[in-house]
Amino acid sequence: MIKLSIIIVNYRTPGMVIDCLRTIYARTGTLPFEVIVVDNASGDGSEEKIRSVFSSVRWIQMGYNSGFARANNEGIRQSAGELVLLINSDTLVEDRAIEGCYREFADSAYVACGVQLINPDRTPQISGSYFVRGGLNYLLPLPYLGALVKLAGQMMRAKVPNVPDARSLVEVDWINGAFLMVNRDAIELAGLMDEDFFLYAEEIEWCSRLRRLGKLALYGQYRVVHIQGATTNDSFGSSGKGYYNLYDRKGLQIMLSNFVRIRKQYGVGWFLLQLFFYIVEIPVFGIGVLVLRLGGRKGSGHSFGQFRGYCRNVAFVVGKSATIVRNKPYFYKVL
Repeated sequence: MIKLSIIIVNYRTPGMVIDCLRTIYARTGTLPFEVIVVDNASGDGSEEKIRSVFSSVRWIQMGYNSGFARANNEGIRQSAGELVLLINSDTLVEDRAIEGCYREFADSAYVACGVQLINPDRTPQISGSYFVRGGLNYLLPLPYLGALVKLAGQMMRAKVPNVPDARSLVEVDWINGAFLMVNRDAIELAGLMDEDFFLYAEEIEWCSRLRRLGKLALYGQYRVVHIQGATTNDSFGSSGKGYYNLYDRKGLQIMLSNFVRIRKQYGVGWFLLQLFFYIVEIPVFGIGVLVLRLGGRKGSGHSFGQFRGYCRNVAFVVGKSATIVRNKPYFYKVL
């Protein structure tokens, strides 16, 4: 009997999938599991390359670039395990992290769990976070106003919205989708991931529904290397890591997805309030860059190129705002 279904979404990363699978098979012990790779129409021979090394992998072909939510949903629909693990192709499993996480989770009352993700240099990544009213922490990436929001939060002694480095069990509100293990019973009650999302923020919205059913946990004693951004940067022509990028096409997808998530999770009012701050940031951003330029500090702060990219991205979101407010089915895909 299959205890765990491991689902990996592939889009033109066969080498990473093979490296990931090597660590999964070598470091998961005797746990009965299946691996499902869902391919987003890579068109690069990914199936042949991966299955020539791991013939037992189940292969699902989406037929188009469906993104993260839709591909994982199809994998979940066709899976057989009691628990489901969504894991990125750009991860490397360490020290039986999957098996240990499974055994802790299976014996618990939690509805979903994750592990501590780390960078290749062993520094920790944000792996779990807490919800902030109205999603106001999404104002933090703003180039200038974000610093004021952070200062205001510190003065008010607001709770830090994330877990910087978990070393043991920590309860959280949402878990990074690079490694997210979920109870199948909880999935049946909460529903699958929202297929309006293409990339980014879909796991946050999903966890908000899972959280209504029970608690989520990070098992910080287990570690998985995550080569953050490796699976999307080439597609978007971007080089940045993390989610503070607001300036290029990847930044547009991040921005758009987060606004969609805020609308779905918190409602129209919070969506419009945050959009207002993003619009107000435009003149503040422009003045800030101009002051730096006039002061001869071209190598510090932000550039006019980033300012133009930010303006384009905000304008795009404004153009989609009526669709976002209506909250009808729509595929928010930029790529």
